[in-house]
Amino acid sequence: MEGKSKIDIRKLSLEQLHSQLTSMGEQAFRAKQIYEWLWKRSCTDFDQMSNLSKHLRNVLKETFSIHAASVGQAQHSADSTIKSSFVLYDGNIVEGVLIPAPDRMTACVSSQVGCSLTCKFCATGYMDRKRNLHADEIYDQVVLISRQAQEHYGQPLTNIVYMGMGEPLLNYANVLASVARITAPDGLNMAAKRITVSTAGIAKMIKKLGDDQVRFNLALSLHAANDQKRNEIMPINEQNSLRALAEALKYYYAKTKNPVTYEYIVFNGVNDDLVDAQELAAFCKHLPCKVNIIEYNPIAFADFENASEDKIDRFANFLRKKGIITNVRRSRGKDIDAACGQLAIKETEKPLV
Repeated sequence: MEGKSKIDIRKLSLEQLHSQLTSMGEQAFRAKQIYEWLWKRSCTDFDQMSNLSKHLRNVLKETFSIHAASVGQAQHSADSTIKSSFVLYDGNIVEGVLIPAPDRMTACVSSQVGCSLTCKFCATGYMDRKRNLHADEIYDQVVLISRQAQEHYGQPLTNIVYMGMGEPLLNYANVLASVARITAPDGLNMAAKRITVSTAGIAKMIKKLGDDQVRFNLALSLHAANDQKRNEIMPINEQNSLRALAEALKYYYAKTKNPVTYEYIVFNGVNDDLVDAQELAAFCKHLPCKVNIIEYNPIAFADFENASEDKIDRFANFLRKKGIITNVRRSRGKDIDAACGQLAIKETEKPLV
């Protein structure tokens, strides 16, 4: 293979790998064995594929590459949360978080290096978007966080949320391909209902989720049910108004019958009034849903403050009295900048490889 670039083997489907191997004069059944090593056993080293001959392993090394992500740094919070920086094959870095709880182990993964959206309260929104993550790079985050769950807490991963860096629906094909590998019987075999993809709200892509009849959960980062307020804190709303989002979500629900979760950060003096709660309750009437009220985690770039506990509780109770399932999510990992909205690679951080 000297002078020729190697093929990224995890970009190939099983059928493509089958064709590659047979064209090289190898036995066809080897494709399934290799595919299982890659996706079921999460192997990133051809030498560890022990049921293959040494000759075939050498051929694979000469022909293919595995662009595996690795943990650069891992920070441990006082509340047991673990934030990791993942070093990608090209030196770019993303962050992911393990969030342990008594009843679940949740991995929060990234879908882009940086973000093209400019939500005013989110640290990632102040970064440039460098590129989309490939499906295997998202898969690697899940595998590496799952190993942390086993190593530190002796428990398997139970849930995955696409709520890290980036906007998942702007990396649509890779996000869906990663979910396919994570949920496939010849992959990690996790239930789709244990996966939640969170979007800032891109109406046409929400409709596409409906057309594709996805089985995972959808969450919308709403944060205001008033176009003027939402425009100010989430500029994406200027092209994806609440009316457009409501229409898209109703279409999505009609196609999938999946309820939607609305994420709502309560900012002090911005969207924490009972009038805001009334607007949110009205928006909730469009389709079956629940609301997660999220504590705000301050960042250096923005002047927002978290609302008081009394205000948050009053807001939540108003929604509950309207018959809306409402949960208040207290932040985890704030002391290591791992909480919601805090993920951002500091310019001084270097890959540890």
